[in-house]
Amino acid sequence: MGVNERDFYTGQITTGHEWNGIKELNTAIPKPVWFFLIATSLFAVVYWVLMPAWPLGRTYTKGLLGTDVHKEVATSLREAALSRAQWMTRIEKKDFAAIQADAALMKYVRETGHTLFGDSCAVCHGTRATGGPGFPSLVDEAWLWGGTPDAVFETIRVGINSDAPETRAAQMPAFGRDGILDRQAIINVIAFVRSLSHPTTTVSADAQKVAAGQETFAANCSACHGDDAKGNKDTGAPDLTDGFWLYGSDADSIYRTIYGGRQGRMPSWEKRLTDAERKILTLYILDLKKRGTP
Repeated sequence: MGVNERDFYTGQITTGHEWNGIKELNTAIPKPVWFFLIATSLFAVVYWVLMPAWPLGRTYTKGLLGTDVHKEVATSLREAALSRAQWMTRIEKKDFAAIQADAALMKYVRETGHTLFGDSCAVCHGTRATGGPGFPSLVDEAWLWGGTPDAVFETIRVGINSDAPETRAAQMPAFGRDGILDRQAIINVIAFVRSLSHPTTTVSADAQKVAAGQETFAANCSACHGDDAKGNKDTGAPDLTDGFWLYGSDADSIYRTIYGGRQGRMPSWEKRLTDAERKILTLYILDLKKRGTP
């Protein structure tokens, strides 16, 4: 095939190239392509003139506009730090009630608290703060050590069974393993405890176990959980009547709890978070129930 040969079907000039009978047409580049190539080249030239562009050893062309992204970022960071310092100071000085009544401050609490919770608490309590086996939910209001802002703040500060000198300390004895109660006594206590939080599931056949379990409970458990089994927030003993169970409410789970005892742990955040950060975290946690989980 010769150069400048005209294709029979299209009338276009060919390039002289042919592959397995397929001839290459020498078609012109579409005008829109030329337009975008020229526009792109012009844009590049204008950009090189106006903006920082070409390296020159240890420096670079500054451009006519004198734009410096590094300085812009540094300025933005300084402004953000100044703004943060201002509202953090307000949070430090105000009490919990005043902050909760301040919509603007609570906006900062929710934004910053979400990050603090994700970094510090979510690994145990879950990203939605609903807890799990052995880790309490923070949105069900079944507070072991109290759900007031001061109580929650203190729990975050000192932890539970932590290495902090002022840690909250609590431990449930291993009634079965240590031989305090025999198997039947534990089964009776289980029947009594389940009758408190699951009254509709207690059948007449268990009435004798419930009665015996109540006596055993009064002699061995009421000192911590109270005569009414509603717990004690001074010692971290849970309420056994509210339907919220940290280790499970089925008979097998309760048996393991009574037999082997329990000792939950929570680290102290006094050295890891500032007072203001713990305050924000406290308010954020208490706000979760009002807004729904994150």
